[in-house]
Amino acid sequence: MPKEISDAARDDVAGTADATAAGVAEKKTAHRGALGVALGGLIVWLGSRLTWVSVDSFDDKLGETHHDIVGGSWATELTVAALLLVAAAAGSFVLRRVGRRVVGAIAALIAAAVAWIPLSLLLTGPDLDRVFGLLTSGADSQRADDPVALNSWAELTDVQLDALGPSIALIGAALALLAAVLIVVRPGTDAPRRTRFARGDQRRARVTRDLEEDPESGRVLWDALDADIDPTDR
Repeated sequence: MPKEISDAARDDVAGTADATAAGVAEKKTAHRGALGVALGGLIVWLGSRLTWVSVDSFDDKLGETHHDIVGGSWATELTVAALLLVAAAAGSFVLRRVGRRVVGAIAALIAAAVAWIPLSLLLTGPDLDRVFGLLTSGADSQRADDPVALNSWAELTDVQLDALGPSIALIGAALALLAAVLIVVRPGTDAPRRTRFARGDQRRARVTRDLEEDPESGRVLWDALDADIDPTDR
């Protein structure tokens, strides 16, 4: 075994350490992006639980009735999309660089699709045919025994958009989109998979550096002997 480590080896170790530090910093940025995706998914889910459309109706049997359509009933895909965003965020923490970038791209597409749902409602308002179809089909009802909320001959007397729910969902989707793009742009650098010999060279370089800085340290002397370096041959 060599008695000393060359300056080139020490420089290589130092360069590797700098690159690793930069990669770790970028990986932390990707993790912050994953947290943003998860938070965006949770906000989308919260927005989907709120009322998006309020409806007043009248028929000759029930008289005047009021109905609230929540976001999850207006667009059932919102709940699934929110769960997918949270799952994508979790995957970003365990996958390596390429996997994080792929998951980030998928999350960005999901977030963009989700954002269009509340945005279109806010821009154009609720579609009366869709409102009538949701209420008469029972798709908006949570009651298994009596799912139909509105008779087919009922008349819609007033339909109002409740902007709070769609706005919250839109904010969550926008946050998830920006965070997902951050993951794609800066997915981080994974720690290299070093061989046993490479790890040994780096350890000897570290011990050599410690001997130069503190040659009288008992710990350093033992480390040098363990790394097959003669501490007296300096």
